[in-house]
Amino acid sequence: MFQLIQKLDRGVASAERALVVALTAAITVIMMAQVILRYFFSSPIFWAEEISVQLLVFVTLFGLSLLVHQSQLVTIDFLPRALPLRARHALLAVLGTITLVLFAYIGWLSWEWVQRDDVRIELSATTQLPRWYNYSAVPLALALLVWHQFVAILRDLHVVVKGAAQ
Repeated sequence: MFQLIQKLDRGVASAERALVVALTAAITVIMMAQVILRYFFSSPIFWAEEISVQLLVFVTLFGLSLLVHQSQLVTIDFLPRALPLRARHALLAVLGTITLVLFAYIGWLSWEWVQRDDVRIELSATTQLPRWYNYSAVPLALALLVWHQFVAILRDLHVVVKGAAQ
């Protein structure tokens, strides 16, 4: 079961990575087209800046989730590094659980916020698209982050229980 969860986690991370690359490429193409159309043809794309900022927010949120998957978040780890292997992973599992609860709560709050009526009727200034489409990326990215954090906790607990070196 543990191996299946690990494999699923790697698959989710691969999909996230592809999404982040695609969104970054879209930002690049949109902004290059914007520069060319604005300065060479005096005909800018009216929605380019708004869409690019939204895509940048998506890249940031899903990138944060990928950082959790890769265990590359900024941490102060002098205490865990000073502990023996099992104690280190036990501490990391406890800290990871606290982080999981925090991000799950923030994800739940963001979902509640997206579901509010005043947010659902709000329209974008330039594209006139409902903003809740964009806002939905926050709870989705946080749900993926929570998933990666859950799998990280399982990895740490696996080391504690099995005593396997990672």
